[in-house]
Amino acid sequence: MLFVKDMFVLLVAVEALLIMILEMFGTQTKMARKAFDLSKGYLATKEAKSSMANQGLYNGFIGVGLLYARYGLSGGASYHVQILFVGFVVLAAAFGSLTANKKIIFTQGSPAIVALFLLIFVH
Repeated sequence: MLFVKDMFVLLVAVEALLIMILEMFGTQTKMARKAFDLSKGYLATKEAKSSMANQGLYNGFIGVGLLYARYGLSGGASYHVQILFVGFVVLAAAFGSLTANKKIIFTQGSPAIVALFLLIFVH
């Protein structure tokens, strides 16, 4: 069960890093339009590019923070920091699904919710 927990935490970290890449460097792609359900015209605006890059940077922080918590820390510190960062993703997914796009709770939230559950109950 510890292996499954670690895989879900890793999945959340990798997903955050992939979102970072898409938001910071891939906003003009078809993949970004589909993933974020935004128009090509909107994503081409200076404001959208700036906002997406900023959001991407924060997603990168989440991904790196989770990787550091899992592989750079040990013991209680590792556990608590993983809970913190996975919890951030769950909260962001819930907020995003309420304010931006309902599918966020499934696409970004589901792996994080499972990871949080496993972190709490497998610890």
